[in-house]
Amino acid sequence: MVAVADRSAAIRPGDILGFATLRNEMQRLPEFLDHYRKLGVAHFLIVDNASDDGSADFLRGQPDVSLWTTPASYREARFGLDWMGALLLRHGHGHWCVCVDADELLVYPHCDSHDLHALTGYLQARGVAGMGAMMLDLYPQGPLDQPGPGGSVIQQLPWFDPGPYACQILQPRRNRWLQGGPRARVFFADRPARAPTLNKLPLIRWNWRYVYVNSTHSMLPARLNDLYDGPGDPRLSGVLLHSKFLPGIGARSSEELARRQHFADPDAYQTYHQALTAAPVLWHPGSVRYRDWRQLAELGLIGGGDWSNE
Repeated sequence: MVAVADRSAAIRPGDILGFATLRNEMQRLPEFLDHYRKLGVAHFLIVDNASDDGSADFLRGQPDVSLWTTPASYREARFGLDWMGALLLRHGHGHWCVCVDADELLVYPHCDSHDLHALTGYLQARGVAGMGAMMLDLYPQGPLDQPGPGGSVIQQLPWFDPGPYACQILQPRRNRWLQGGPRARVFFADRPARAPTLNKLPLIRWNWRYVYVNSTHSMLPARLNDLYDGPGDPRLSGVLLHSKFLPGIGARSSEELARRQHFADPDAYQTYHQALTAAPVLWHPGSVRYRDWRQLAELGLIGGGDWSNE
């Protein structure tokens, strides 16, 4: 990694930090940064993997962003974990860290009135090391890749699957394996075990002894994987609004077919990427239009614990 704009000297004790690795996310970056700034992230540490859409130039100009770039293989870097892990080790210790992709916007109970400082204060007072979240795929009503109404992610992708979702525990690390939603329903109906993993651990009070193992889906020490049991878990949890299906998904899927960087076994997911290039319709009669975190709580997709009494 080469430092392009290292402003990490500006980080202060108590700052909440945001970490991400990305490639060609210019269409999402303004909303991404705005969302997490409003939640209370003070500084972003981002690795850009050879973007050619202006992402790096845009990030270089943001005063609260430290930026590194690398042309190296995303797959050989454990899908970017080695890059992000190096930054977490160097800068994250003792800080609450938000570790997300550029297509993920975190929401949680009372996020419209209680920022991440309030949330992490609640967790820290109870000796809780982090908060889990479910990745919730958002999609349009019509075929993917059709020009939409513009605006925010939610305006462009207003629909989601309220269920079913199933979570299992895998040994020996006790990592959770949450599956379901439109990708399981449309692309993996005949091979459900291959459906993407939806559980993540995006908010952690970082310690130099910690490490992400499989994206942000699982961690070591193994006890950290017990922080989240998926939908229905009564403890405080969040949802990552996932904007994978914005217009342009077809071109990105075609590129991935050629680059072969996003799966340990790319051949096993060729039909998935090929299906995405055909711009299918993900909407079905069971789809629900997204409203807010209260709706997610009513559906049992996020938990509040006793946070609602704060």
